[in-house]
Amino acid sequence: MPQYRLQTLLEIRERAEEEAKQAFSEAMKALAKEKATLLELEQDLERRKAARKQKVQEFLAEVMKKGVGASGMGQMNRFEDRLKDEEKQVALEIERQKETVRQAEALVEQRRVEMAEAAKEKKAIEKHKDNWKTEVRKERMAREELAQEEIGNTLHLQRTRAAQKTDNEK
Repeated sequence: MPQYRLQTLLEIRERAEEEAKQAFSEAMKALAKEKATLLELEQDLERRKAARKQKVQEFLAEVMKKGVGASGMGQMNRFEDRLKDEEKQVALEIERQKETVRQAEALVEQRRVEMAEAAKEKKAIEKHKDNWKTEVRKERMAREELAQEEIGNTLHLQRTRAAQKTDNEK
């Protein structure tokens, strides 16, 4: 069978498809990592809120036990405000991380489209190659039939001449 003339293009498309699959896989891993980071931040925020409530209750209990006045309450309010500020910072990080996750999801979708396009292009060349192989087989079969027909005609002609020669000799 002759060499397929678009074999190089087929190999290029196969490599492109593999690269697209690899890029998709990497994008999926990156998305999973970003989602895990987001989850950790959200859990951290919940832990901080629970810890703040607990610390405020403990501080309040201590203040009540000691009987500290307005200065103790002011100190408690400043402490609670500082903890709330830390929670706000974590909440901002969560929002930034949510945007990062959205970008990673968009990248995954883009890579999915690129992977599908690469597969479609490779499939088109493979279909062309299959059609080409079918055509080559048909041509080969036609040549073989023609050769068989010529052989048959030649043998028939030889037999006919031999028969005529035998008839002429009698």
